Amino acid sequence: MRITLVQTTLAWEAPALNRVQLTEKLARLGGQTDLIVLPEMFTSGFSMSVDKLAEPMNGPTVQWMQAQAAALGAALCGSFICRAEDGSCRNRLVFAKPDGGLEYYDKRHRFALGGEDQYYTAGTQRLVLEYMGRRICPLICYDLRFPEWSRNSAENGYDLLLYVANWPARRAGHWKQLLQARAIENQCFVAGVNMVGKDGNGLEYSGDSSLIDYSGQILWQISDAEGMHNAELSFAEQDNYRQQLPFLRDGAGFLF
Repeated sequence: MRITLVQTTLAWEAPALNRVQLTEKLARLGGQTDLIVLPEMFTSGFSMSVDKLAEPMNGPTVQWMQAQAAALGAALCGSFICRAEDGSCRNRLVFAKPDGGLEYYDKRHRFALGGEDQYYTAGTQRLVLEYMGRRICPLICYDLRFPEWSRNSAENGYDLLLYVANWPARRAGHWKQLLQARAIENQCFVAGVNMVGKDGNGLEYSGDSSLIDYSGQILWQISDAEGMHNAELSFAEQDNYRQQLPFLRDGAGFLF
C-alpha cells in the first residue's frame, strides 16, 4: 500500500480556503498513492466555533473528499467538524474511498483542557475498516494518550494505525514518543499526521508528522515545515515480524 502523509498549515476557521489550498497540494498525487492522510479538523484548525463551522455529512467537505478520492484514485482520510443527524457536533474522521464509499469515526477522547468536551459529543465505537485487503484503525489526536483504545490483537486485529492531529508544539515530545509506543505495543505501522504553524488561538504546532514501522523504527518525520511524504508499506515484512515475535497472541484481550 502506498501512503501519503500531508503536513500542512491550516487557515483558521476558513473551510473553503483550506479545501482550495489542499486541492492544489494534492493535485500531483493522482495515480501515485493509495491513501492520503490529512490533519485533524483540516478545514478549520482546532476550533470550538461549532455553530459557525459544523457541516452535515452531505455538506461541502465530505463532498470534496469524495471528489478528491475519485479524481486521485486514492482514499482520503482526515477529520472535520460534523453536525450529526441527532443534532450533536462531532469531531468526525472520514475515510473516503475512491469508489465513493465512506466510513467514519467520531473522536472518543475529547480534549477537556481545550474545551472540546463542552462543544463536541464523544464517539462510543472504535472503527477498524478494510481497504486494499488490509485492516486500518483510524484515530484522532488525544486518543493517542489512551493505549487501551488502540489495543491490537492477533485475531481480528489491524495492520495500520492512523492518527490525525492538531497537537501543540509545547507537548511535541509526548506526541513523538507515544506514536513510537503505539507502534511497538501493537506491532503495526503507525502514521501520525499533525498540522504545522500557528492557529487562531496563538498556539504553535511543530508538526512532527511521522511514519513508524511495526518495531518502533522511525521511517520518516518532519518538524517545523510543510511537507508531504510518500511511502510504500510492506505488510509482508510486518506479517513476518509478527510471526517471529508473536507478542500479540499473549494479550489479555480485555477490551476488544
